[in-house]
Formats: sequence, C-alpha cells, structure tokens
Amino acid sequence: METVFRALADPTRRALLDALFARDGQTLVALTAGHDMTRIAVAKHLRLLEKAGLVVSRRQGREKLHYLNPVPIRLIYDRWVSKYTEPWAAGLAGLKQELEHPMEKVFEIYIRTSPERLWEAITDPAIRAKYHFGASVDSEWTTGSRYELNHPGAEGPLIEGENLLVDPPRRLVQTMHVLWSEEAEREGTSRVTWEIEPVGDSCRLTVTHDQLSDTAPPELYGGWPMILSGLKTWLETGQTLTTPGSLMYSAF
Repeated sequence: METVFRALADPTRRALLDALFARDGQTLVALTAGHDMTRIAVAKHLRLLEKAGLVVSRRQGREKLHYLNPVPIRLIYDRWVSKYTEPWAAGLAGLKQELEHPMEKVFEIYIRTSPERLWEAITDPAIRAKYHFGASVDSEWTTGSRYELNHPGAEGPLIEGENLLVDPPRRLVQTMHVLWSEEAEREGTSRVTWEIEPVGDSCRLTVTHDQLSDTAPPELYGGWPMILSGLKTWLETGQTLTTPGSLMYSAF
C-alpha cells in the first residue's frame, strides 16, 4: 500500500492517471502531449505508477499502450474507506470511455498463493461463488467447451461463453456474453483473458477484458476490481469481503 500512496502523492502522476481515466490505452507520446514535460520525465512517472500497480502497459505492434489499473485503489477502498461511507455504485461504473475503437480493460493484482491454487479458485464453482457476487461457474474446462455463470437467485445463466483456450495453471481465454440485462445482452460477445505468472511466493494475475464495443455499458466491466479484490482476500485470508459493493449482489 505504501508504494500506492507514494505514487498518488505526486500531482503529475495523479494527472497522468486522470488522463488514462479519461481515455484508456494511451501511448507515451500521447500522454506527453498533454503535459508540459519531456518524454523522459513522463516515462519516469509511468514507471513509478507501474511499480505501484496503478498502470499496466501492453505492447500492440510497435506501440506500448498504458492502461489505468483501478484494483489497488479498490483494495484501499475495501480496507479503509468503505468502513465509514454509505454503499456506493458497483465497482468503477463511472469508467465509461468514448473511444473510436473497441475498448480494452486491463486489471492486474498480486496474490500470495500458488498458480495451482489460484487456478482452482477461478474454475471451482464453490470457491468462485465466495468472491464473484455469489455466482458460481460451471464448465468441463477443456478448450472449446462451454461455460456458464449461475446464481441461485437468477432464473437463468448470468453469463455464458466458450473456453477458447484452457492452459492450467497459466492461461484461460474465454468469450463472454452477458445475459443479466437487456442492455448488456444487446452488446453481444466480448473476450476475457486470465493470465497467471508466478512471482516469488506470489502470483501476478492479469485479467484483460477486450473486444468491447465503444458503447459497452460499464456494468459489463465495472465489477472486475471488486471481483479481484475479493479473490485476493479469500486466497490470502480465507475470508470473504463484507464491503457494501461486494455484498450488493449476494442476494440476487
């Protein structure tokens, strides 16, 4: 947490996060253009933000794109802020972006666990329900198989899709068709990639939600910070989150 607070203490770094909040997936050149600084100086600030986990970078051809990662801020909220405030809207629902190309959301979190245990937590129905708003996932977990996300209080599946790649305990690629509302269902199919990388006695979990249309409602991707925060909490402590946002869908 200390590195997060240190990163947020600098006004320039906060301005860079604001720029990514307004338009995610920017290059170093684009971010430099909005600030009266050299490219080297902006790159230095971005490295510090990446070290704190607040920014995640991805290569796209020759370009390096930078994405806002709200998960560390969500963890701070879960630990302190939510104890003293009223229930708030789910996740980062305000992160609606107006882009000319399909949206891509990247979330990254470090969890003190093994790749095998993390994979089990993602694919086991009973464990998944502990941190995914009470919803369990059902599948044969083979490449090409189908999967469904179900909640005992719902009449049908909340999400359905295909497992495009199943490579335990490293990588899981899935299509995602949301069915819980008419607006979400009209958006059609997007893609979710789970990537697990061992780092010392921990794992870096990167979730990339892409192939989203530029009009995709925030309800499709805004819950990821809470889901990943709950996953980390359960694996590291054996407890479930009790913050308002995490409980709001537990009784569907």
